[in-house]
Amino acid sequence: MNILLLGSGGRESAFAWKISQSPKCDKLFIAPGNAGTGQYGTNINLKVTDFEGIKAFALANDIKMVLVGPEEPLVKGIHDFFLADEQLKSIPVIGPQQEGAQLEGSKDYSKAFMQRHNVPTAASRTFTRDNLQEGFDYLATTGLPVVLKADGLAAGKGVLICLTLEEARQELLEMLTEAKFGDASSKVVIEQFLQGIELSVFVMTDGTNYKILPEAKDYKRIGEGDTGLNTGGMGSVSPVHFADAEFMQKVEQRVIIPTVEGLKKEGIPYKGFIFIGLMNTYGEPWVIEYNCRMGDPETESVMPRIESDFVDLLMGVAEGNLNEKELIISNKTAATVVCVAGGYPGEYLKNKTIIGIENVRDSHVFHAGTALDGDNIQATGGRVLAVTSLQDNMFDALQQATADAARIYYDGAYFRKDIGFDLLN
Repeated sequence: MNILLLGSGGRESAFAWKISQSPKCDKLFIAPGNAGTGQYGTNINLKVTDFEGIKAFALANDIKMVLVGPEEPLVKGIHDFFLADEQLKSIPVIGPQQEGAQLEGSKDYSKAFMQRHNVPTAASRTFTRDNLQEGFDYLATTGLPVVLKADGLAAGKGVLICLTLEEARQELLEMLTEAKFGDASSKVVIEQFLQGIELSVFVMTDGTNYKILPEAKDYKRIGEGDTGLNTGGMGSVSPVHFADAEFMQKVEQRVIIPTVEGLKKEGIPYKGFIFIGLMNTYGEPWVIEYNCRMGDPETESVMPRIESDFVDLLMGVAEGNLNEKELIISNKTAATVVCVAGGYPGEYLKNKTIIGIENVRDSHVFHAGTALDGDNIQATGGRVLAVTSLQDNMFDALQQATADAARIYYDGAYFRKDIGFDLLN
């Protein structure tokens, strides 16, 4: 079959790499893709939100499946667009319809859903400009630190952890009255801060059946020792030792089953991925957030550990028979080190020529913010490359991925050299 993959980041590079290995895939197209995805398929110059352009391409190229990588087209309703079109409705879209995508598109919606279905999550309330004073009053009743979350999509920047009441009041004021995060912060969720260690859990579902993919832990801070500004993610590892059978059974029983059954009970069709951001608090799982797609850079650690045919699993999602598909997960460890641009996550250097990728010895290099300029590969984004090594144990995987990241050069290149070290101790 011909498959269209939407997106241009490291996640989509890992998807493209995995899909290209399947005998069930005849042609793979990536829109818009990047300098690395072209080795697995054909890049197409289309924006992920250009629904009419995607329609024309799908019909002209006999597309039989669309896999949506990023959240924006899902929240804007690309799946609904296909279902509402007579020419497109027979083409399965992997990714939820617009209402299901609100699990990520609206923090307020997702918190209310969790509360309705008794999914363990931090206590919270939602406020708007109209009840700002009530928000100030509520802040005075919460413990510190306290978390403020913009309700809508804010490119990963809409979550603030405030250490003092004064800081929290000022941030709430700026979010609601000065549109600190644009329309995304027209509503703000004030949430209890959870202590613990974070974990990313990934679920594929056809709306009834589900498969739990390899878990991962990502590293968001720019500096070593988890210091400095938050980023889109500086690396990830999979598996995670504290996510043992006992803990994952709690996750399945308390979080995954109530979530999948809750969607079904409420009549919300959901065919795609549920990325559950968890906090392990003294051995108990608490949900921080839902996402309606796979994570990045976690996907770059998860995909190499899936040994079964990924397209076959996607077909199970599309056809509603995911329970009949086989998911084989490698016992090996995958470690991902993300190479970023100088200055990231602030103003960063762009259009710097990348050299040395051919020197990488025992890792996959998944492109993220890259583009071709003639024969040269240019660093065009904040997160440029994800270097992933799959080895027998975590130490070897981390050592190899870090060593291979150091073999790549572009002006201003930076990566953390301590990804996963907290799990080694």
